[in-house]
Amino acid sequence: MLKSDFHYHLPEALIAQKPLDHRTSSRLLVLLKDQAPLDRQFTDLSTFLLPGDLLVLNDTRVIPARLFGSKETGGRFEILIERVLDESTALVHLRASKSPKPGTRLLIDGGYACTMVERVDALFVIVFDPPYRVMEVLCSVGHIPLPPYICREDMEADKERYQTVFSKTDGAVAAPTAGLHFDSEMLNRLGALGIDHTFVTLHVGSGTFLPVRVENLDDHPMHAERYTVPKETVQKIKATGDRGGRIVAVGTTVTRALESASDQGTLEAREGETRLFIRPGYEFKVVDAMVTNFHLPESTLLTLVCAFSGYERIMAAYRHAVQQQYRFFSYGDAMFLERSP
Repeated sequence: MLKSDFHYHLPEALIAQKPLDHRTSSRLLVLLKDQAPLDRQFTDLSTFLLPGDLLVLNDTRVIPARLFGSKETGGRFEILIERVLDESTALVHLRASKSPKPGTRLLIDGGYACTMVERVDALFVIVFDPPYRVMEVLCSVGHIPLPPYICREDMEADKERYQTVFSKTDGAVAAPTAGLHFDSEMLNRLGALGIDHTFVTLHVGSGTFLPVRVENLDDHPMHAERYTVPKETVQKIKATGDRGGRIVAVGTTVTRALESASDQGTLEAREGETRLFIRPGYEFKVVDAMVTNFHLPESTLLTLVCAFSGYERIMAAYRHAVQQQYRFFSYGDAMFLERSP
């Protein structure tokens, strides 16, 4: 398929710039098999889940990955951590008027410093001055890396609202946004209805926001993201399937992790990197239903949900969402999708 097949018109006013006051206050567009879209509230999710279903959540935690500073020569720069390599070293995106050469000293706002030691394709390896460690610097002066379509500076409130309530494993530079709609009370209510939950970890990288630059999707180089599917999660998923329950992935990140860990035909406990690019024609092995946000036009996440629920149905649902003025993207509204046969 072509990139242009996944284009849709989105008025800029529908891109959510701030979260709602309460996590569960979002709207929910429901797309069941062979039914027209249903307009509901997120708190209605339990209506579409069944006792014995299993929610799978992504417990990654967003790190304050954006740093600002000046080169010793005076030019300003912005760093976005892509991956922490060890205690003092990170792989980063670096924006400056001129790309620094290896050995360039970078003075970070707040009194810290680092050195650019190597360029790796479009990214840079930086080493922080001892005795400071990467996470120590980020926690001290780092900013929450809001997505590029949120046209404002990060605020204090984003430190809490751009995290899921179940986040615990540091490493993401973008939130698994489908999980932002849940609070602890809602998870407890679902549990009381017989709808259990479990966790995987997929550290969302900044590559999730990179545009597809080629028209033929077969030529798109998919970005890599680290993931872990624990043994306990595999056991819960197997037990759910054995008793006839559904596996409900909360987000495309969970879907990619579970499908990556089942690439040999059956789900296995696994830790590693995935470059899995899901698009129409893909045969899902694990996930039966999905909670997800609305995704950017011509993005790999939109191709994933089209593969899951059908190209025509998803594109029609997006047109419906625009018409009904749903809120889009990270701080926006949600969808509940059943897998197409």
